[in-house]
Amino acid sequence: MRTIVAGNWKMHKDRASAKALVDVVTAASPSLPTNVDMVLAPPFPFLEMAVQQARGSRIGIAAQNCHEAAQGAYTGEVSVGMLASIGVTHCIVGHSERRQYFGETDPVVGTKVVALLEHGITPIYCCGERKEERQAGAHFDVVTEQMKGALGKLDNDHLQRVVIAYEPVWAIGTGLTATSRQAQDMHAHIRSMLHMHGSRVAEEVPILYGGSCKPDNATELFAGPDVNGGLIGGAALDADQFLELIRIAGRTKA
Repeated sequence: MRTIVAGNWKMHKDRASAKALVDVVTAASPSLPTNVDMVLAPPFPFLEMAVQQARGSRIGIAAQNCHEAAQGAYTGEVSVGMLASIGVTHCIVGHSERRQYFGETDPVVGTKVVALLEHGITPIYCCGERKEERQAGAHFDVVTEQMKGALGKLDNDHLQRVVIAYEPVWAIGTGLTATSRQAQDMHAHIRSMLHMHGSRVAEEVPILYGGSCKPDNATELFAGPDVNGGLIGGAALDADQFLELIRIAGRTKA
C-alpha cells in the first residue's frame, strides 16, 4: 500500500507564490523518499501551471473540487473532463468545508467520485465528524454513514482506486489535533469497513489523516498502522514544512 502526503492549499497563494512553491517541491522531489507519493492541490487558476511544472516528476496535481455533471449551464463550476484535459491526476471531494459552506451531501459527493473514476482521476474522499458528534460518542456512526452514503454503491474495482482522508472537523484550522490513538482508532474503523469488500480492497486503499498535521506531531500520527499519510492543510503552504512531512512519512513507513 502506498503512503501519500497531499497538500491542500485551499484558497491561498497568488500565481507567483504558487509557482514558487511548486518549483521548490519539484526541485526537491528527486531526493525525497521514494516510498511516498506526493500530491499538490493548488486553487483552480493555477492547476494547469502546476501540471506543467510537475511534468516528469513524481508529483501528482489535484483539484480541490469538481462538478459531477459532464457539462452544462453551471456557472462557475469545473467539470471532471476539464480537469482530465489538462492532466490533473487527483481530486479532493467531500471536504468538510465543502459540506459546511456549500451544502454538499454524501450522494452528491458519491456522484463526483464516480465521474472522477470514469475519467481516470483518483478521488481523495474526505470524511469526518464534528466536535459535538465526537463528544456525543457518535463519531464512528457518522463516518460509517458518510462512507456508505458516498462510496456504498461502488464495486470493488472502483473502490480500490479511491483514496480516503479522515479529517476530524474539530481539528481543521483550529490548532487542535486528534491524538495518535484517536486517529488510529478511526482509521482502523474505516479499514474494517473496507474489509467488508474483501482483503484486496482493504489492503490497497490508503487512508490519510487530515487535521492540523505538522512536522512536530506527524511522526506519532503516521506511526499508526492504518494511517497511510496525510492530507495537509496549513503546513502545505510552507515548502520546508511540507517537505519535512514527506521525509517523516518516508521514515515512519519505511
